[in-house]
Amino acid sequence: METAETYHVPVLLNDSIDGLAIKPEGIYVDVTFGGGGHSREILSRLGSGGHLYSFDQDADAERNADTERENFTFVRSNFRYLKNWMRYYGVDQIDGLLADLGVSSHHFDDETRGFSFRFDAPLDMRMNKRAGQTAADVVNKADERRLADIFFLYGELKTARRIAAAIVKRRGSQPIVTTQDLIDTVQPLMAKDREKKDLARLFQALRIEVNHEMETLKEMLLAATALIRPGGRLVVITYHSLEDRIVKNVMRSGNVEGRVSADFYGRIEKPFSLVNSKVITPSDEEQAANPRSRSAKLRIAEKV
Repeated sequence: METAETYHVPVLLNDSIDGLAIKPEGIYVDVTFGGGGHSREILSRLGSGGHLYSFDQDADAERNADTERENFTFVRSNFRYLKNWMRYYGVDQIDGLLADLGVSSHHFDDETRGFSFRFDAPLDMRMNKRAGQTAADVVNKADERRLADIFFLYGELKTARRIAAAIVKRRGSQPIVTTQDLIDTVQPLMAKDREKKDLARLFQALRIEVNHEMETLKEMLLAATALIRPGGRLVVITYHSLEDRIVKNVMRSGNVEGRVSADFYGRIEKPFSLVNSKVITPSDEEQAANPRSRSAKLRIAEKV
């Protein structure tokens, strides 16, 4: 049976939890529960008067949660609904929020979910298996221009247009329903020395599109900005440049575009001050032990 440790090894565990500067009686939110590693560390530093709310839309993650704890609430929901759920629980302000935006080891290693090109599986990629379009829906129904945009914007693939054209040609005679169908379609367009990297980027792009990751991240960050009380912390671990740029902009300017505004007297108005002006990355030891941590970047900001 899969344990919480194999479900997902927490990345930058001590750095991220230290970054929250936890108050024992504070209210905290972990919007990416996964295997529960970060949440358990937060709970270990909370007193009886503190409380942790942890979000995860994947039903599999809930098995890792100790729902009997009085100072812990598991919310099986997408974190884009952070504002609504906090209102539901009567929480007006929180002392800190943690987001580990990486896809869990569980999703990559589950041969049935279609997240990895290592396995031949249904082309699904939904974080929430109960709702929404699958990756197969995207590759078989989106028009060629939209597919090219997805692969270029979310996968930063230089051959995005050629890949989109190949997919449209293939699906004209035979639907693309498995990961192997997709690989067979695009593999001839990929240089052998970059094949694995480009396939990873292709799968990343589809996963982002299927789960609306950029939109949900923006909504969550803006909700967090409003919820975190002065002196509270926003702690985010990112894994690729697209999400890191959004996080950096919100922390530096309070909006996803990075627009800096000033008051009547020319003083810069921003909701956060950066705790670490330079991103924190995993140590060589952590990267060796957990290869998926290699692209991780940790940013910490304090509410002004």
